[in-house]
Amino acid sequence: LEPNSRFYADPLIVLDFQSLYPSIIIAYNYCFSTCLGRVEHLGQSEPFEFGASQLRLSPRMLKVLVEKNLVTVSPCGAVFVKSSVREGILPRMLNEILTTRLMVKASMKLHKENSILQRVLHSRQLGLKLIANVTYGYTAANFSGRMPCVEVGDSVVSKGRETLERAIKLVESTERWGAKVMYGDTDSMFVLCPGRTRQDAFKIGEEIAEAVTRDNPPPVKLKLEKVYQPSILQTKKRYVGYMYESADQEKPVYEAKGIETVRRDGCPVVSKMLEKVLRILFETQDVSRVKDYTC
Repeated sequence: LEPNSRFYADPLIVLDFQSLYPSIIIAYNYCFSTCLGRVEHLGQSEPFEFGASQLRLSPRMLKVLVEKNLVTVSPCGAVFVKSSVREGILPRMLNEILTTRLMVKASMKLHKENSILQRVLHSRQLGLKLIANVTYGYTAANFSGRMPCVEVGDSVVSKGRETLERAIKLVESTERWGAKVMYGDTDSMFVLCPGRTRQDAFKIGEEIAEAVTRDNPPPVKLKLEKVYQPSILQTKKRYVGYMYESADQEKPVYEAKGIETVRRDGCPVVSKMLEKVLRILFETQDVSRVKDYTC
């Protein structure tokens, strides 16, 4: 969903799916070892191309799996067996990685006073996060990868897109929230709450996160990250606003993503001046004040 580019004075809720692609692989058992191929190839007696190899599936076995509802079909048309038939290698590996990361983060909370240990543990949990997130890329790298399998890679991406679209539809169809999704990108949503206070926005954000999490199989989870007020959405991956991370936070934090104030390929004078202009606009919401400063 492309952003609706403009200035927003009302609260803008930012919600993120936690480790979306690894969670989808675990939840739907997507793996090399659980994929039966694409729908159009099933039922053939001849072997068909599968990744870097070939695959042959017995029509009789396929009939049993379908009759007992032991297969899932991804949005791109690839078929996988459920974990009750065979747990995939990738889901098992990712489950262990994400569980270990949670253990490391729990250790960080127990040793807050030890700054050296904090840095070590932070590096470890970040490394585990990166390993989990690049696993999808490993399956989709059909030029330089060691084990390319487009069926698995396409299934993860298409299921991620479907998950985000279902979340957007749920938000906009729930009238009591009175919210509208202004921007959706891969694993995040920006939800506008017209006429609501910042405290209301945090409550609505928590409700949205709980509702979307319930609507998906574990471990797919939507989390309320922050609320922007005011803010500007420019284009994809380019936005700026005053950030609040909790309902009782009084002083906002200026946060910019992708725009000239945080880019390092421009002139420092332009960067500093633009940030000052944005701060004046956010604090006064008066364009004449901005003109007075720039002129």
